Amino acid sequence: MSAKHTITLIPGDGIGPEVTAAVVRILESAGLSAEWESHLAGILALERYGTTLPDELLDSIKRNKVALKGPLMTPVGKGFTSVNVGLRKTLDLFANLRPVWNIPSVVSRYENVDLVIVRENTEDLYAGLEHEVVPGVVESLKIITRHASTRIAKFAFDYARKHGRKRVTAVHKANIMKMSDGLFLTCVREVGAEYPDIINDDRIVDAACMHLVMNPSQFDVLVLTNLYGDIVSDLCAGLVGGLGVVPAANLGTEMGVFEAVHGSAPDIAGKGIANPTALLLSAVLMLRHIDEGAIADRVVKAHADVLAEGKVRTRDLGGRASTIEFTDAICRRLTV
Repeated sequence: MSAKHTITLIPGDGIGPEVTAAVVRILESAGLSAEWESHLAGILALERYGTTLPDELLDSIKRNKVALKGPLMTPVGKGFTSVNVGLRKTLDLFANLRPVWNIPSVVSRYENVDLVIVRENTEDLYAGLEHEVVPGVVESLKIITRHASTRIAKFAFDYARKHGRKRVTAVHKANIMKMSDGLFLTCVREVGAEYPDIINDDRIVDAACMHLVMNPSQFDVLVLTNLYGDIVSDLCAGLVGGLGVVPAANLGTEMGVFEAVHGSAPDIAGKGIANPTALLLSAVLMLRHIDEGAIADRVVKAHADVLAEGKVRTRDLGGRASTIEFTDAICRRLTV
């Protein structure tokens, strides 16, 4: 019997509420005993509370230590700043973890992909320190610190050791940005020296991207600064079918926010055709994080069985099923 958990739920906007409701239903069908504290964020919170990150939401996550978050819209080039970035910085969720693997029966360009992307989550160009020097000239500051670089490197090597991984590759541009990326690379090498059982190497970011699309199986765990990590993790998702089939977690020393990394897809919101897979697999990461591994295994198997059968698939995976029909099929597998 699952222990009782209290989990902060952020349904998100666009397709967020649809896929979040689907995932909650699947988790409860799998045997998770949970009280869900639901809170708004982003544009819906701005309309109701005048802020994209209400104090009530932040207090809930701090109290519960764990949250499941649906996708949130971020305006491009104007409007409010990214709520996702704001959550990570406010709660010091310094590590973005994105495992990338092939889902059986989901067609992709590569087979046997099994990568883990570890992205520093709190600084770099995503610190958002920008200003206009003179009209027509904008300056953005790239912030790299020894503290953050060492912390994310230790996270990557600890993860590798805990999960039986053999190699951690630092991805950087230290040949050009010798001070900022150079500091990051130095920190990763220093930390790696403390893990003699794990291979510690590095690649320049552009070369790493080329080698990933040539032969992704040559990599194991990749550790990157914030901007490179954002780009490379999406690239790796493309190797196995896209952002709709990969999970993500934002982790700190005390708290974790588990999220779908795809967009809020307002063009299909309310149509009942969204695929909940990415958020469901993120919830699987959450289940393992809260020591509900047996339930996580059941969810993974039920999801894989439905896809393997091939009769019930959402449109993005070549089928015609609605979100509810896909969810129903997984729940039936769980209750057999």
